[in-house]
Amino acid sequence: MQTNTLLIYITPLLVILTIYIHRQHHRNRRGHERLHEAKEAGLTEPASIHPAIDLSRCCGSGACVKACPEEALSIVNGKAMLTDPTHCIGHGACLAACPVDAIQLVFGTEKRGMDIPYVAPTFETNVSNIFIAGELGGMGLIRKAAEQGKQAIDTILTKKNQGNTFDVVIIGAGPAGLSASLAAKDKQLKYLTIEQEASLGGAIYKYPRNKVAMTQPVILPIIGRVEMFDISKEELLGFWLRVLKEQQLNVHFHERMENIIKTANGYEIKTSKATYHTANVLLAIGRQGTPRKLEVAGENLPKVVYRLIDAEQYRGQHVLVVGGGDSALEAALAIAEQPDTTVTLSYRSEAFGRVKAKNRERLEAATSANRVNVQLKSNVKEIRTDVVRLELANKETIEIPNTAVIICAGGILPTPFLKEIGVMVETHYGKPVAA
Repeated sequence: MQTNTLLIYITPLLVILTIYIHRQHHRNRRGHERLHEAKEAGLTEPASIHPAIDLSRCCGSGACVKACPEEALSIVNGKAMLTDPTHCIGHGACLAACPVDAIQLVFGTEKRGMDIPYVAPTFETNVSNIFIAGELGGMGLIRKAAEQGKQAIDTILTKKNQGNTFDVVIIGAGPAGLSASLAAKDKQLKYLTIEQEASLGGAIYKYPRNKVAMTQPVILPIIGRVEMFDISKEELLGFWLRVLKEQQLNVHFHERMENIIKTANGYEIKTSKATYHTANVLLAIGRQGTPRKLEVAGENLPKVVYRLIDAEQYRGQHVLVVGGGDSALEAALAIAEQPDTTVTLSYRSEAFGRVKAKNRERLEAATSANRVNVQLKSNVKEIRTDVVRLELANKETIEIPNTAVIICAGGILPTPFLKEIGVMVETHYGKPVAA
């Protein structure tokens, strides 16, 4: 009788324990697989701010894994690890979710340093009256970048303007730049915001569709507290567009900053369209810099862009994608899924190098199915209205029908420009982000 009673209580516990062990084993195996895939593809270094996990404190709860919108974390051997480093964009959701404070957000890694300009607590650089806020200063979190934009304007309020048209020219219309624009308007400063792209949002604009962009609320000048939990890229951009329209912010789009020259009373800002004089400059330009161009005839045509935003807009078109990284492969594959669309992927090298194994496999399948025409060791020679001239591996030049070109050749980092204007830049190897 006692044995039967004991079995009644023990059996459910054994079932629960068996299910738990099975799930832990499956989770651990998947973590190892993802870590191996990243190492095989050479994708082991995060691009920006990322979590550093203290394994001696990690309890393996998996809370950070569940909280990560990018699925960049996994459980390996009972501990949390960054198994997909290139997926991480510094949301910081893992930091907030960790129940034992085992996570820090850091700049750079032991192997790959991250260049960060010197910025004082007031957000002023070592060059007087030049300020930096947001991602360029190492802050990838949207909420914190917005806070920094407002705080930089608070410091600029204390600066005198002697005969300049503007109190401040803000470069960049991402979260930091737009927050600074709101603060400048709120404080009745004479300001101008310049954005090199045709739309606002900074790095957010380049995120894939429906990508989670924010996971925490933010407090903005004029607007106040905005509740933003697990908000998508489209929702966030829609919010900023409403703010831009309702507040009538003084933002010039599609105008690229080309140089900053010191004057007797401030700075001369030369752009692709005009010259401005200002007492202060706030750089909120992000870290991705300007897109790297091919420098070929016809590259200035309206049909040429430097990232994929929405694959559906290319339905029924002849599209050329240029590049050999994950962004190029993913763009080609996404467009190839659209009905009645032809896609050519051109890459100057003889093989795709540092790309995810899954992207490589998907591309091979798409190539075998004649959905993507891959041209390795090829170069774009000329872009025309309805065709593109390609030089193939055998040096033959061909013309292919074309209605759109997407160039995924990376960007030119702003670090050399910062050094040219005198801003000190330091390389950090795993330095924690300030709270």
